[in-house]
Amino acid sequence: MPLKLGPAGVPLSCKGRTIVEGMDDITVLGLETMEIQTVRQVQPHHFDQYWQAGILSHKTDFEMNVHGPYYGELLGSRRERNRTLSKMESTMQVGKIVNARHMVCHVGPYGEYDPGTEANEEVANILAGVVERVKSIWGQEGEEEDYAAFPWVHEAEPTLVAVETSGQQELWGTVEEVLEVCNHVPGTVPVLNMAHIHARGHGRLKTSEDYAELFDQARETFGGKTFYCHFAGVEHRMGNAQHYTQIKKSDLKFEPFAEYLAEEGDWMDITIISDSPLLEHDAMYMVQHYDKARQRLLEIRARDERRMKLAAESGIDIEELARREKEQAEARKQSLESDKEKIVAEMSKTPAQKKIEAKKAEEAKKAEGAKKAEKKPTKKKDDGKMMSFDDDDEEFDDLF
Repeated sequence: MPLKLGPAGVPLSCKGRTIVEGMDDITVLGLETMEIQTVRQVQPHHFDQYWQAGILSHKTDFEMNVHGPYYGELLGSRRERNRTLSKMESTMQVGKIVNARHMVCHVGPYGEYDPGTEANEEVANILAGVVERVKSIWGQEGEEEDYAAFPWVHEAEPTLVAVETSGQQELWGTVEEVLEVCNHVPGTVPVLNMAHIHARGHGRLKTSEDYAELFDQARETFGGKTFYCHFAGVEHRMGNAQHYTQIKKSDLKFEPFAEYLAEEGDWMDITIISDSPLLEHDAMYMVQHYDKARQRLLEIRARDERRMKLAAESGIDIEELARREKEQAEARKQSLESDKEKIVAEMSKTPAQKKIEAKKAEEAKKAEGAKKAEKKPTKKKDDGKMMSFDDDDEEFDDLF
């Protein structure tokens, strides 16, 4: 299963703060992607490093992505909508220069719309226009010479418009809304922000089965096997995300997600971006847990294969062998619990009880010593006579 992990921005541990230096550090860490944050106004002097990043991305197959403005108002008034589209225009240009595979965007508040079909249709119409604009600036056939410095413009596919799920109840962007719109607008893909989905669902993602249900829903509604996800710890209340936290301090754990990816994710092509305040540190944390989940899965499969082989050699049923192994495991567990209870009972004794028991043990030891002394045979008294070898005693005759 192709799995790519990386941070949302230049790594915190990067000594230089340019995108190219960040890409170098990410590669050294064993990560394979990053997301450039263009959440505020893009400055002209940044375009030089964007172009360098694009060249490096094209030559090394390093996956680049861009994130548009955090605050969008696509369902607002005409003025609010145009202001949002103007900011997205800058992000589209950056996406072209850095050879971005995804351009992440937020829709924003419902505005005058109610959640439902009408709002979804309006969003779909707006995003269809955004997709057309991306294609138009990506390059036209016959303009290869004009884009000699950007060879990927004609060799790669245009940037995909990635629509992110929201973490607030008043914002457009439930899982169902995002999947429905992306299903009807070619050139768009859903961004499954696990922290937002977890918060908006009042702690929805707790087990690997929860993730299986989410991706089954995405596959049935949107189709395909390529997914783009964000992951971070999150503080949430009343179905609203408050802020991101490091994964270890959140009730949203990565272990169940890693377990699902290891067991059932072979059909997926997935990119996961770390939104955590720790950025690359939590990205590496996710890599480690995914590797552990894969190792556990391999161990389980090896154990099952050994069990089948042993059952075939012994001529018994696999279920019978599994039952015997379960009984042995239960016996070991009971033995450990018994030892644990003894230790706990010993630790719970008061100093006075320990002193009394020590005194009793000492008395018992003395009594046992006295008993052994009584059983010990007495030695014959010496009469002072010397042994004579000339004596005709039968006792000495037996010796020879």
